[in-house]
Amino acid sequence: MTAAPDAPRLVFDELEDAVKALRDSGRRLSAARRLVLEALFADDAPVSAARLARSLSLDESSVYRNLELLEQQGLLRHIHLGHGPGLYALVGPEDVEYLYCDRCTKVTPVTPAQLEPVREQIRAQFGYTARFTHFAIVGVCADCAADKPSVPGGHLHSHGDVVHSHLGAGEHQHSATGEHQH
Repeated sequence: MTAAPDAPRLVFDELEDAVKALRDSGRRLSAARRLVLEALFADDAPVSAARLARSLSLDESSVYRNLELLEQQGLLRHIHLGHGPGLYALVGPEDVEYLYCDRCTKVTPVTPAQLEPVREQIRAQFGYTARFTHFAIVGVCADCAADKPSVPGGHLHSHGDVVHSHLGAGEHQHSATGEHQH
């Protein structure tokens, strides 16, 4: 499900601004909806509905309903990386597109401008205007192509239901949802 074609693109830096916009649109802010919004604001990377449900101790169907409504309101979008579940992220000031290595699961965020030459080539050759905001470009990263082991640190990485960054060798990060990240 994507935002309705006429839904405005809403970008907020603060949770309370998003809450106000939601209420101004006539939508109610249930406790579950607030928890989902808080978790999305606390996490700086896309996350799955199942992971949100586990970390928030909410029914997964409730989380999906709230994510769908928030997406319809233009507050968030969902993306697909590789073969994992759909992930959800708040809409940012600029679209982010992703490259996904299907060998090591490295995730590389890129700006749409960086992929414009690829889009132009597809437009010229096939007459299509490609979008990569919903589905990542899947392939093999340079390290895997060279058959080198992936270097821990300095890249985003996916375990299917969440994207996180490695901080460096031996360092770990715990997300705001309390899940262990390494």
